[in-house]
Amino acid sequence: MRSQTAKLTKRVVDDAAPKANRYDIWDGETRGLGLRVEASGTKTYIFRYRPRNHGPGAPKRFISLGRHGVLTPDEARTRARAILGAVAAGQDPAMERRDARAAISCDELASMFLQEHVAAKRKAKTAGGYGAILKSYFLPALGKRKAELVTTAEIAKLHLSLRDRPYQANRLLAVIGSMYSFAAQRGLVKRGTNPTLGLERFREARRERFLTTDELKRLGEALRVAETEGLPWRLDEEAKANKHVAKEPNQRTIFPPEVTLAFRLLLFTGARLREILDLQWSQVDLERGLLLLAESKTGRKTIVLSAPALALLQQAERRGPFVVPGGSPDQLRSGLKRPWLAIQAHAGLEGVRIHDLRHTFASVGAGSSLGLPIVGKLLGHSQPATTARYAHLDADPLRKAADIIGDKLASAMEI
Repeated sequence: MRSQTAKLTKRVVDDAAPKANRYDIWDGETRGLGLRVEASGTKTYIFRYRPRNHGPGAPKRFISLGRHGVLTPDEARTRARAILGAVAAGQDPAMERRDARAAISCDELASMFLQEHVAAKRKAKTAGGYGAILKSYFLPALGKRKAELVTTAEIAKLHLSLRDRPYQANRLLAVIGSMYSFAAQRGLVKRGTNPTLGLERFREARRERFLTTDELKRLGEALRVAETEGLPWRLDEEAKANKHVAKEPNQRTIFPPEVTLAFRLLLFTGARLREILDLQWSQVDLERGLLLLAESKTGRKTIVLSAPALALLQQAERRGPFVVPGGSPDQLRSGLKRPWLAIQAHAGLEGVRIHDLRHTFASVGAGSSLGLPIVGKLLGHSQPATTARYAHLDADPLRKAADIIGDKLASAMEI
């Protein structure tokens, strides 16, 4: 490759004709600036430099500034001088460009995070939640960006876009933060590169719904009707349009005994929904009155059965490995949403979720002055702070203390 030197002007560049082999014309005015002419006729402005403090024998770096036509000679000269200043300040622009091209994208980082960290160290349901939230919000907005270049402002904007769903927005920040911690540990981004740091979470209104004595009575009645007479089938509008489907109120459905058993066990044990739906008879110890769960949200867990819960399991028919089987005796049940909607409607429990049965179990325990540590143990909480949400229900000791103080004051005042 031959080279020559001349001040790069528009005329010089336009007159540079292609040859059999590419060649360079170096600018006589700005050190390092050149024009590369390819055999095809393509003309590209380049810049050549040797990194500062690398010694005279260090290899030179080359940077492409842009093609002629897109850039004028004067514009190329301006860019070259800016790079020359950066080199003088100790920077290495060519290596920085190379590193930027090699840097991992958010798409690639998310895929690696989900496969190598989340899938390996989180439960399947949790892993699914991580993947869903990244694919729904983070990747559509920032998937093509280099992970190291994502800014706090961009994440703040994404977080703000979900302000009508504060729990989801805060969950997104947590997952992104975890992903960047993973990236830093693997050396995929520089340590300290975490665009979620310092971002304030939205306030989440904690939803605590406990069934009252009257609501519990209505729930009990609804369960009895569901397993004997049956409950009206709640059809959606599309199904109602089908003339062959029986219309309410004539159509009623008698619930399988395992369905009503499931709701009663949820209430009498305070267990989570999946703990009951995944429960196998091999995990039920009727002699000691225990459920020995191999897996739960907090790992291995033992549930102490109350007398009513124990009686329910003693009387239940065993149709397969699962206490609450699905469509067939050996099939796992996916959920209870549909039967719950019918029971909820019949009992007039508007807005009550299945998980509120667990809250009700906890509220009765806390309100009976059993002590929050005991209630937390029954619920399987791994952190005392989780049980602390029920502290305001543990009113009996406070009431007794208030009565003692009030009696002494009233006596002193001769009331």
